[in-house]
Amino acid sequence: MIECRYINLRDEQAAQRLIEVQRAAYEVEASLIGSDNIPPLNDTLEKLRNSNETFMGAYAGETLIGAISYKIEGKTLDIHRMMVHPDYFRRGCATILLHHVFNVPGIKRFIVSTGTENEPAKRLYKKHGFVEVHTFEVNGGIQITEFEKGME
Repeated sequence: MIECRYINLRDEQAAQRLIEVQRAAYEVEASLIGSDNIPPLNDTLEKLRNSNETFMGAYAGETLIGAISYKIEGKTLDIHRMMVHPDYFRRGCATILLHHVFNVPGIKRFIVSTGTENEPAKRLYKKHGFVEVHTFEVNGGIQITEFEKGME
């Protein structure tokens, strides 16, 4: 069973595990989009702690297997990171994390971006009601697709 709980980045062990999960997950995205120029691959503990993002972890027992991070501005929740350790792909972890953010009170709009070539992520977001808003290019020619979801 997968359980969600906040990740305390001041807890050294929890923060290190988050970095491990993030690197493993984003290495998969890097191979899907054909570029390792993805900022999360180079994050340090200090960068995570200074990000001002809220981190929610998905745990199998005491093991962190995935995480989502977000920032809230007004009634918009911006998902900054979505990660699942490759050993736990296709077990519902990302869906559980998304459902957590969908239940944050007072939110009317959700936004998230992913590499345009990351078809598994795009399918996940569309499955949960996100629609493509636009595509743009970032450093190194990487194509990014932004998604949006409104709440009724």
